[in-house]
Amino acid sequence: MPEDEKNPARQIITDYARDHFRYFRTTEGTVYAQKNGHPVARPIRSQGTTGSHRQELMVGLYNDGHGVFNGTALKEALDLIEALALSQDVQPTHIRVAPGFDGATWLDLGRDDGQSIRIHPTGWDILTPDPREVCWRRTQLTGELPLPSKDTDGKGIDALLRLCNLANAESECLAIAWLIGCLEPVVPVPAPFLTGPQGAGKSTAGRMLVRIIEGMTGDLRRAPKDEENLITAVAAGWVTALDNLSHLPPDLSDLMCCIVTGAESIKRALFTDGDVVRSRYRRPLLLTGIDVGVIRPDLAERLLPLRLVRPQVRRTEAELWAEYAPALPVILGSLLDLTVKVRATKADIPSDLRMADFAHLCAQLDAATGLSSLTAYRASLDDLNDDVIEGDLLAQTVLKHAATLNPGVEAQMTSTEWLHVLTQLYTGDDFRPLPKGWPTTGKVFSDRLKRLQPTLAARGVLVDWGRTKTARYIEMSRPFAPSPSEQQAAF
Repeated sequence: MPEDEKNPARQIITDYARDHFRYFRTTEGTVYAQKNGHPVARPIRSQGTTGSHRQELMVGLYNDGHGVFNGTALKEALDLIEALALSQDVQPTHIRVAPGFDGATWLDLGRDDGQSIRIHPTGWDILTPDPREVCWRRTQLTGELPLPSKDTDGKGIDALLRLCNLANAESECLAIAWLIGCLEPVVPVPAPFLTGPQGAGKSTAGRMLVRIIEGMTGDLRRAPKDEENLITAVAAGWVTALDNLSHLPPDLSDLMCCIVTGAESIKRALFTDGDVVRSRYRRPLLLTGIDVGVIRPDLAERLLPLRLVRPQVRRTEAELWAEYAPALPVILGSLLDLTVKVRATKADIPSDLRMADFAHLCAQLDAATGLSSLTAYRASLDDLNDDVIEGDLLAQTVLKHAATLNPGVEAQMTSTEWLHVLTQLYTGDDFRPLPKGWPTTGKVFSDRLKRLQPTLAARGVLVDWGRTKTARYIEMSRPFAPSPSEQQAAF
């Protein structure tokens, strides 16, 4: 063949790649490659241990008889493919859970053949999704799930509850509601906090709950010491489980709030001065620990305390997991059956709770099964409000002062005046010293009060901010207690 009729290596690679793979970009600008007919996508620049597109391209060329190509030819071909893909349609990639067409959602089983679970309004099926409907992204944290069992008649839920040492029916129904919420790709769910005495099996129960969604390789981990490492871990999986927490510093508390309800992190791209890397995350979060000390009010609204008790009969780890592993297909099948049933059930949306989507899910679960998960959720939030108040001397002092106010009468003062009144109330006649962290200026006091506003409102103390022509003020009041007939009408 004359020299001028030979195709350069980069042309052979490019033609082969475009014949066997689909290339697209995400909203962040990352270009992905997806083998024709397969739902798993890989970033073309990835060199990760889960397998890069460069590696699968090299293997495909070799197996199909095109030979082995050097790195320069591969780089030039991939550079061209990446440039061409930037003009293609934008499509998101998903880890583990994804929205589909016609109101369906998908659960990635983590299998090499791409088989996944499609949850739709009339049931669920095991299918290989259309690549244009769902693009799965895999990482080292993506474990394989077993094929779920059909027609379980709820036996899997019973088996799961037998294995976990949940203290009461309230914790059991909240755990079930959280698992159903984990299968919803766009709705935030509060973070279950598994608490109980030492030896109650909190870590084991946490692993069992996580592995229903993440497979048998899913595990708990220690909380990273900095925000960047935690965000990296969160972005690489679906459920993030942090074990044996004993203290929640303010930065970690704020970051957990962002993980539950969703946020975005931006950092400088490597080897550049002008480009950035965006990391969007909203993930189910699970925590375990005996006690984490003072809980900040904004995190309390995003927590779901699950109480555990020490088992009367001890079993070895080997015995527990020998029973759990073969039961996992039945547990997953029962969860999917219940999810379909709950999603098909209509219920009113509670309008008084911050996590309204999860509260609605609890109401649907109650209507579908006769459980009392919404009541249990309200009670858990009430307990968390008590924890916040018990750990905050300022909140206790505000409530003490509010008890002296007449119902329906609004007290207005500037933030500095309020701080002076409450400081005098705390120190009393014996002039006891102020505690560490007590506000020192009106501005600091106002900011602290804004964090406490929902907690105080739950205890019947309303706080609001306003402004006159000359100054800003803080208004505090106690509403009239509802009459017995009004209370009965509310229920």
